[in-house]
Amino acid sequence: MGKFVTDIKKIREQARKHMLEGAVTENYKADREDVVAVLNDVLATEMVCVLRYKRHYYTAQGLNAEPARDQFQEHAKEEEEHADWVAERISQLDGKPDYNPSGIANRSHSEYDESESLLDMLREDLVAERIAIDSYAQIVRWLADRDPTTRILMEKILKVEEEHADDLKDLLAKSSG
Repeated sequence: MGKFVTDIKKIREQARKHMLEGAVTENYKADREDVVAVLNDVLATEMVCVLRYKRHYYTAQGLNAEPARDQFQEHAKEEEEHADWVAERISQLDGKPDYNPSGIANRSHSEYDESESLLDMLREDLVAERIAIDSYAQIVRWLADRDPTTRILMEKILKVEEEHADDLKDLLAKSSG
């Protein structure tokens, strides 16, 4: 491996010349509009997850409901935080976060759920987490080194989605066993 060499004078000139482009520099390798579109789908997915978890939090009943309700509430907060991170990244890429309610359900990778039983809620939430895990892992691979900042963000979200799936799997095992 050779010595790291960079032309800092050129980097400074480019930074001044293109300063109004914000975070998107000439070394950005991804198609910004494609990344923004994908991130708006992720934003929709996270918003649907927030709504699903909130509904399950407020409607879960029964002897085993309290531990599940606690998880639903925690997961809803974390999914909302993910949505905020994604919206911020969209803005950094000079895109517009799409919160239009009429399109959120259509763009979301996961589905909203109105299950009545605690077991069905847990199953549907676990399915939704598994969908997010698979689709977010594909996004990470698609981004590769073309947009490392967005890739790292998606990896951070993916890690939490995997933790959610593990939490739900454990709750499901306790509730059905």
